[in-house]
Amino acid sequence: MTFHFPSQFIWGSATAGHQVEGNNINTDFWAEEHAEGSPYKDKSGDTIDHYRLYKEDIALMASLGLKAYRFSIEWSRIEPEKGQYSYSEIEHYRNVLETCHEHGITPVVAMHHFSSPKWLMRLGGWASPEVPDLFAKYCEVVYKEIGHLIPYTLTMNEVNLPVMLREVFSNIGFIPPVGIERDAWTAPKWRESAAKLCGTTFDNYFTFHMISDENSIKILKSTHKKAREVIKRISPNTKVGFSMALSDIQSIPGGEELAEKKWQSYFGQFQDMITGDDFFGLQNYTRETYGPEGQVKPDEATELTQMGYVYCPEALGKVIRKVSQSVQIPIMITEHGVATVDDKRRVEFIRRSLEGVQSCLKDGIDLIGYLHWSTFDNFEWNSGYSMQFGLIEVDRTTQERKVKESGRLLGQIAQNSLVAR
Repeated sequence: MTFHFPSQFIWGSATAGHQVEGNNINTDFWAEEHAEGSPYKDKSGDTIDHYRLYKEDIALMASLGLKAYRFSIEWSRIEPEKGQYSYSEIEHYRNVLETCHEHGITPVVAMHHFSSPKWLMRLGGWASPEVPDLFAKYCEVVYKEIGHLIPYTLTMNEVNLPVMLREVFSNIGFIPPVGIERDAWTAPKWRESAAKLCGTTFDNYFTFHMISDENSIKILKSTHKKAREVIKRISPNTKVGFSMALSDIQSIPGGEELAEKKWQSYFGQFQDMITGDDFFGLQNYTRETYGPEGQVKPDEATELTQMGYVYCPEALGKVIRKVSQSVQIPIMITEHGVATVDDKRRVEFIRRSLEGVQSCLKDGIDLIGYLHWSTFDNFEWNSGYSMQFGLIEVDRTTQERKVKESGRLLGQIAQNSLVAR
C-alpha cells in the first residue's frame, strides 16, 4: 500500500538521556547499576556517548528524512544537588535544541524519563510531598532559559508504568524492566545498597518506578499539574502533555471484566491528569490477553520479541482508537517499537503498524505524530545492552553509527515517498 499522511504530521524517533548520553552519575539509576548485587546486566557507562556526539547524531537523523527528535533533559544534570542549578548543562541542552532547529528537526522534550537525582532519594523520593514543588522549580529554571526552543514537551514519561510493572510484568514469566522482582512488588536487597549510594536509607528510597499506591499517584498527578502550569506561564507557546504506556488489552470469553479492570488501572485512573493538557503522548509495544483466570500466556506458536512481548503491530491502531474515545485533545505517538535482532521484523512491524495509524487518520482521529522507539540501539535499563530497539546500530567500541533498513524506511515514509510492498 502507499502511505499518505498529512504534510504537517510529525515523524521522528526517540531516546532517553540515561540510555544514550553516558555517565549520568548523579541519578538513582546510576546508583542501582553500581549497587551490590545489582540485577543490571551491564553498567551504562559511556552508553553511546550521545552527550558528546549529539551534533553528528541529529545530522544523521535529518539525513534519513526524519523530522522530529524526542529526547529527555536530565534533571540530575540541571540540578545535581537540591537548589544548585548548572547553567553549563542548560547551555548543553540549548545547543542540542538549536542543532535540532538548524536541521529542520522538531524537538519533543521529556522533562523526566525515569531517572531522578540522587538527592531526591534523601528526601523520600517520589513519595515525598515536596516533589511537586521541586519538579516545578526545575522546570521553571529550564524554561526561563530555553523554553522558547521547545515546541512540545512531556512533563513525565510513562506515568502509569509503575502500576503496569506491579500488576502485569510480575506475572508473565520474565524479568520485568528496571529490576523489579517477578514474585513481589517489594524491592530486593540490592536496593538497600542503592539507597546507601544515594546517601540515604532503604526506608527513604522511593524511585519513580515505585509510584503505584494511592498516595504516590496523588503526588505524581500534582507534579504534572504544577509543572504544566509553570511551563505554560513561562513559555505559553509550548505544547504540554505527558505519556502513558498502553498495551492493547484484549479478552477471551470470561475475561471481559478483568480486561476492563486492567484498562481502568492502566489508563482510567490517570485520565483526570489530561485535563488542561495540549496533547496526549501514547506509547504502545504489544497486546495483553485476559481470561477468567487472569492474563493468558502466549502459546509456543506466538512470536515474541527480545523483551518477551507478543509481536503485534496491529496493537497500535487498536489502542489509538480506544484512547480516542476518551481523549479530546490531539494524540502523539511518542514511543512505538520492537526489540529484535532481525531488522526485517522491525521493518515489517513499522509497515503493519502504520497501516493502522493511517486508518485512524482516515477515520478522523486527531493524530499529530509518530515517534519510533528508538533512534539507536542503547542501554535498556536492567537488560543492559542485550536489547536491540534501534533504527541505527552502534558499535560501542568505536561509537560508529550504522543505519539499519528500518531507519531508511521510516525516513522515506517521513518524506511521503514510500510505496510499501
